[in-house]
Amino acid sequence: MYELLLSITVAILIIVFIWLLRKGLKITLAAQQTDWGKTGLNYLDGLNRLFCKHYHRLQYTPIELPPQGAAIVVANHLSGLDPLLLVAVTRRPLRFLIAREQYERFGLKWLFQAIGCIPVDRGSRPEIALRAALRALEAGEVIALFPQGTFVLPGESQKIKKGSLWLAEHTNSPIYPAYISGISGMGYIFLSLLWRSHAVIASYPPLANSSNQQLEYLQALLEGRISSSLNEAIN
Repeated sequence: MYELLLSITVAILIIVFIWLLRKGLKITLAAQQTDWGKTGLNYLDGLNRLFCKHYHRLQYTPIELPPQGAAIVVANHLSGLDPLLLVAVTRRPLRFLIAREQYERFGLKWLFQAIGCIPVDRGSRPEIALRAALRALEAGEVIALFPQGTFVLPGESQKIKKGSLWLAEHTNSPIYPAYISGISGMGYIFLSLLWRSHAVIASYPPLANSSNQQLEYLQALLEGRISSSLNEAIN
């Protein structure tokens, strides 16, 4: 009798677990908004959106990328959470330029490869990554990067690198700027994922050219010296 009750209990638990798993998959895939071309990546997209929205309490104005064709997304860089937030506010796959030492991290390289990240050797021939990004843009993809090149906290200043403007000029691609704020784990890679934030992303109209005036505008935006209606509403 005991064995029978144990078997029934185990069977019920298995059924409940499968039901919860299927329900969770449906909820996650319902949250997915970007088609990455693979079911597993689409599932991760939905999971990431739920994570950013509910755990990090993300508020944002969407980055309204064109439905097709090349585009460049740029943002200030506060933490390791930043790429996840940018993915959560766009509806096209983003190919991030990422430092080689981060790209090679144990256990994560497979993911970076799967989503098309482009590793940058910052100490030796970074132009190789720029050429790879150039080819991606010529193929109509979306490149995302942090032109300050490192974490820059509020109140700090770091001259932006001209790679995004060079890419825009050589491919005639619009640049879509965004400003990230409200991150609890600023300056950290993994701790920023764990420390709950009130994350905010404010998006701005695309830059149509790569003039010096636009460079100055982009520098001011990434340093938080240009506000938006979303920043004002939240602050």
